[in-house]
Amino acid sequence: MPAALLDTDVFSFAFKRDTRAALYVPHLVGVQPCLSFQSVAELRYWALARRWGDPRRQSLDLSLARCLILSYDDATSCQWAEITHHRRRSGRPIECGDAWIAATAIRHNLPLLTHNAADYAGVAGLQVISHS
Repeated sequence: MPAALLDTDVFSFAFKRDTRAALYVPHLVGVQPCLSFQSVAELRYWALARRWGDPRRQSLDLSLARCLILSYDDATSCQWAEITHHRRRSGRPIECGDAWIAATAIRHNLPLLTHNAADYAGVAGLQVISHS
């Protein structure tokens, strides 16, 4: 089965039932949705920072269970270092979390579905699908 990596924003659209989620549904038909460990960390932080109650956290857990979570490994860290170095040298630094998400997509040769395409501009080897 083909797979695609969801940026945190695209996952969040679906989780919150935001109308923008519909933009990405066609890209997920017959596709295994994946998340980077970085996105999972961001989502869990949001739950804490926004003081979500147990029902909403359980709903998040169920939504996360539908995704394949891609963990950190040394190959991903090498990709992160290359992406971060290249973007800084080009005068366009990338946020640390975005670099991890891009590195995960490249490491696993997956397209990245994001509503923030500009965050990933100039990342060599990254296939971005965006409707922003």
